[in-house]
Amino acid sequence: MKIRRTYTREFKLKVLRECENGKGKAQLSREHGLHPSLISRWEKEFREDPERAFSRQGNIYKENVTIGELERVIGELYAENSFLKKALSNLKVRLQEQRRKNTRG
Repeated sequence: MKIRRTYTREFKLKVLRECENGKGKAQLSREHGLHPSLISRWEKEFREDPERAFSRQGNIYKENVTIGELERVIGELYAENSFLKKALSNLKVRLQEQRRKNTRG
């Protein structure tokens, strides 16, 4: 399941300031869970037009999961649940049979 994240303007500017202050892109990538090319893209966008850079509103770590992906997960969980219920039922029957054998003899 792919999760798309969006970041606020403030977050992007904070990362770029850290980059300007000497932190490497690799280090920032690890610290913030970003791909280095994303930081490069933010730098380019900011260089081209600092005033309008990152003007779209974003929510930090907003997860955009599609309904289809959620339905797939529900289907997997349903199948797993059904399997476990059936296995439990079979184990109960075996346990009852085992107890009957032990009491008889």
